Amino acid sequence: MSGADTPLQPRRSGLSRSRKRQISRGVQYVVFVAVVIAFAVTADWGRLQNQFFQWDLVKQMFPDVITLALKNTVLYTAFGFAVGLVLGIVIALMRLSSVGPYRWFAGIYIEVFRGLPALMIFIFVGVAVPLAFPGTEIIGGTYGKVALALGLVGAAYMAETFRAGIQAVPKGQMEAARSLGFSHARAMVSIVVPQAFRIIVPPLTNELVTLFKDSSLVLFLGVTLEERELSKYGRDLASTTANSTPILVAGLCYLLVTIPLGFVARRLEAQQKEATK
Repeated sequence: MSGADTPLQPRRSGLSRSRKRQISRGVQYVVFVAVVIAFAVTADWGRLQNQFFQWDLVKQMFPDVITLALKNTVLYTAFGFAVGLVLGIVIALMRLSSVGPYRWFAGIYIEVFRGLPALMIFIFVGVAVPLAFPGTEIIGGTYGKVALALGLVGAAYMAETFRAGIQAVPKGQMEAARSLGFSHARAMVSIVVPQAFRIIVPPLTNELVTLFKDSSLVLFLGVTLEERELSKYGRDLASTTANSTPILVAGLCYLLVTIPLGFVARRLEAQQKEATK
């Protein structure tokens, strides 16, 4: 075959795919830097400092912001998480039950409490429960009310997390337990649920972070000075001083807890992925 009869190969033109990605990434960096510079240049840093960075107010908040406000926030969250954890397991098992009314009740509970804002749940606990049961006091006072409200909210999400974790456990585990003479309930509690816990620890950690932030709704239950959490404490001091520095400090205290918890959740997720490979 002569050279004249050889078909011509199409000449490649343009940039390679990797080069296009590099250019796109570079453009994004440039845009980001430009936005940051524009914000830094146009912002009125003097007014921001006067409103949010008053060092005298910061010193005035310590140690109460830690020993009182942060402590109460942690306690509210811990109690609410404990109630939500127990209730969530029960709802999840009802959701997976072969008994129809149990499944229906669990399904309705999950849909209702996931669909309602947490604020409405707090108002329900603070107003509707005393009206429905006059003369009855929730154990623990404000701490008990917050634990119940946060628990009702968290349980709806935790129940679905537990259900997914239980269903992720191989069915052979239940079959092996039943072959050894375990009842269905005993096999579920002794064999399946502990394995499900290892699977759902990362999403449960994320739920803990959410409840930690939702604890700020305690102000709608009415609290004393000694029962204030971070948001209420910062808001009260900001109103007294006509300055937003206390709110900023309260926000930083939230980050002191949520950032480490978020890091733990990511580490647990990474370890779980490595273990499943």
